[in-house]
Amino acid sequence: MFGRRASGPARARRPTEPPSPQESIVIAATQLKVGNIIMHNGKPHRVTNVLHVTPGNWRGMVQTRLVNIETGSNAEHRFRSEDKVERANMEQHSLQFSYRAATSYHFMNTESYEMIDLPADVLGDAVNYLTEGMTISADYFEGRVVGIEVPMFVELNVTETTPNIKGAAVQNTSKPAILETGYEIKVPPYIETGNRVKIDTRTGEFVERV
Repeated sequence: MFGRRASGPARARRPTEPPSPQESIVIAATQLKVGNIIMHNGKPHRVTNVLHVTPGNWRGMVQTRLVNIETGSNAEHRFRSEDKVERANMEQHSLQFSYRAATSYHFMNTESYEMIDLPADVLGDAVNYLTEGMTISADYFEGRVVGIEVPMFVELNVTETTPNIKGAAVQNTSKPAILETGYEIKVPPYIETGNRVKIDTRTGEFVERV
């Protein structure tokens, strides 16, 4: 019988290298939106209010209200328009919107299928764009959701607006319209109730009819 072929010396396994930390994302202060999580004075803060200020011939500024995620304290801070801001390095998961109940919004984690309830203050401006089945990206800090990101563009139905004005397509005017989420925007006069429109979630403004 043939003996078992002798094997060479066992190769030492390379130790598993720890995953490299996620690179920090730096954005311009002028790109800040309500709901963003940023690092401020070395601590994670949620942006709860943003106001762009241009005082006369002075350089533009961005007035913000920031809430410290760890302590809950809030403070006003004014950024210069040329300032850069570091987005907080968070763990991210995908959540699918299910429904709204009073002031609570219910989501399902698409990875664990866990149901999660989020208040409006965590969602920020995103509440204007949420429709059933929409998937958003959620930022987690120490096991809890502290901020979310919606798609850059969303399509929503117009549920209420004034009637179409003949020949208004060429006029440089706008009128208010209420979308299916309850959000009110300005639209061109030719938009009618029942139309579907594209919205830029970065600005909350009308883009086009779809």
